[in-house]
Amino acid sequence: MSTDQIIRTGTTTRWSDTVTFNGLLFLCEVPNELTGDIVSQTSEVLDLLTQRLNSNASDPGRLLSATIYLPFKEDLAAFNPIWDGWLPAGSAPVRACIHGALTNPLMRVEIQAIAAIRPTESS
Repeated sequence: MSTDQIIRTGTTTRWSDTVTFNGLLFLCEVPNELTGDIVSQTSEVLDLLTQRLNSNASDPGRLLSATIYLPFKEDLAAFNPIWDGWLPAGSAPVRACIHGALTNPLMRVEIQAIAAIRPTESS
């Protein structure tokens, strides 16, 4: 497979679950369970990110960039320790945290990320 090939998974009219290009994985996760607080929604989103990273030859330690969307700025204090505990030591990505409304008013967090894909043995 050529490294310059664009590969999309879970593609709908509006978005793809992942896009890979040139050794990079682009992804975004939101919570499925919207009745929880910031702690439960963050835990779910990070679990989903871990699963998606692992299934695409990456992992949290290979994150390069993350953009975190929090509609309630007061949630940042509860979000940060969960985020910090999820990341492997010494592997923090470039990060932006944005306070703004999300598409569903029950969502407390959305995370968009870019990660490096592990090289294959033939690379």
